[in-house]
Amino acid sequence: MAAPPVMALLSRARHQGMQGVLWRCRALWPVPRGQQLLAVSFGSPRWEKVGGVSSVSSSSTALPAGPRGADAFPAKKRPEVVYEEEKGWDEENKETPEEKLRLHSSAGAPKKRISPIALRHKFANVQPPEKPLQTEEWNRLRESFQAPEMFEEVMFNSMIRYNSSIDVAKSLLTHVAKSNGDIGYNLLVKYLALCVQQGKTSEICDVYDILKMRFKTLESGAYNLIVRGLSNSDQWRKALTLLEEIKKAMIPSRTNYESCIKAACRHQEMTLACELYHEMLTKDLVPTLDILQTFFDYSRGMKDPELQKELFGILLYFRENQIYPHKTLMRSIKLWFESIPGENWRGHLTNITNSGQCPVCSHQLEDSELSEEDYNRLSERIIRDVIHGTDTFRKTSPQEFEAFQTFVENRLPFDIVIDGLNVSHIKPRKLQCENLFEAVNCLAKNNARLLVLGRKHMLVNSSNWKREIMKEMQNKADFFFAENISEDDAFLLYATLRSGKHCKFVTRDFLRDHKACLSDSLTRHLFRKWQRGHQIVLFPSVGGNPMKFLPAFSYDIVVQTTGDTWHIPYKDVYEEKYSYRVPRKWLCLHRKYGRV
Repeated sequence: MAAPPVMALLSRARHQGMQGVLWRCRALWPVPRGQQLLAVSFGSPRWEKVGGVSSVSSSSTALPAGPRGADAFPAKKRPEVVYEEEKGWDEENKETPEEKLRLHSSAGAPKKRISPIALRHKFANVQPPEKPLQTEEWNRLRESFQAPEMFEEVMFNSMIRYNSSIDVAKSLLTHVAKSNGDIGYNLLVKYLALCVQQGKTSEICDVYDILKMRFKTLESGAYNLIVRGLSNSDQWRKALTLLEEIKKAMIPSRTNYESCIKAACRHQEMTLACELYHEMLTKDLVPTLDILQTFFDYSRGMKDPELQKELFGILLYFRENQIYPHKTLMRSIKLWFESIPGENWRGHLTNITNSGQCPVCSHQLEDSELSEEDYNRLSERIIRDVIHGTDTFRKTSPQEFEAFQTFVENRLPFDIVIDGLNVSHIKPRKLQCENLFEAVNCLAKNNARLLVLGRKHMLVNSSNWKREIMKEMQNKADFFFAENISEDDAFLLYATLRSGKHCKFVTRDFLRDHKACLSDSLTRHLFRKWQRGHQIVLFPSVGGNPMKFLPAFSYDIVVQTTGDTWHIPYKDVYEEKYSYRVPRKWLCLHRKYGRV
């Protein structure tokens, strides 16, 4: 059978769906010839050296089906293409592993690797054609391109960046099929990304049909695109069907679930959205604040007790996991409360005073202090699970820690325990000993008893550690100098807890690793509460001003409710920018018949 009719069919790609074109090509060729010339490549590329220049070939090819249909050929293993799943396909993430190319300037020359970021910057100004091109026109463009072997990748990246017409993209795929006899998996997924970006539902379905015809499963990046594309269309229920198919092969991604949840919310299927949300949590997928805001945005004005219970549950999820929403989400929560029919909720963004009393409703927030029973429980668990139950002795020795325990027991109690090395780095342009000296001077006021945890290298006179400054500090605080390789977090926790409930500690470390070592959720909750009420955080000052201290809180910084009131802490732009440990801003919600 002659080739021209097939090539004529391929040239129609810009005028019809890709699936139709590929199916027609498959049908016209005898199987062996079709395998050679018109296979649609869905595999990761392998780079082969041809005449001193790297060229791409396919390591896995989707072969046309024989007379018995698609099952005439064994299904191939899904391609090993790796995506940074949560970033999605956006302006900053157009590259895939095929773009990590190796170029050779001449035969025998040293290899030079071009990273995806370098590739993006190098060809950032490449603009795609405004209208579809013939094969001859694409050939001329490719030949004049600085790196011809990267031409298709760069051009498709540009099409996504400039949101080119789908017809232009089809004409490039037609050119690739004519030139190479196949279409690479990577290019097909980039074409899919462009279709999703433009909401071309029929094209999305066509590409998916082509992919699933050859592979039992796809990699997560392609699934993310297809689910997102379908979810944003009037065929959104197909995304739910696809989600069920994904479950048979792998755990669906957070992106998969959130795309389906948004679609359900947009169509007022709130019960379905809640079911997907709970299913997501059972798979240990952490929801984004964006998807949680979607629930509040689409639930306004609904009188549904079950839905209301679900949204209250989201607020309690914030409390349990110490999550601080941003201001935009806070406004959505406020508007939802105020829209509940017959409930008369009113919301106010406010600051809570140091006493812990809300200035809007006069409610007293929960105390950050632990009861004697909870404090003893936490102290025992930290010593058992964190200090003795982890890898503490990998970075210190039992002998050193025993010497530290003796040192502490002979000097108890302390008022403040300081992570000396951590504090010494707060202002990079100052000497480390000067940073620590400034902190000790500030904290030693009111005759507070200080313990500074240092390292032995601090005792050696050097450019960063002046002996005279160290001696002056030792007149104001007790110092314990551990080995330079020792991990001092365990020392910090032990000394603080042994000193009693009044003792505070100073470090910019959030101690997340140690919280994770605790064996049960109740103890982790107690640890977070104790940490919020006892950790003093330092912040560098501007100019010659003294360093700033963010004191420990007398009230607990978590979502709180009495039934008739809700108090929700949130982070404003400033606090997010400077990574404050806990926020200072609150949303107060109360019923109208309370104090306004």
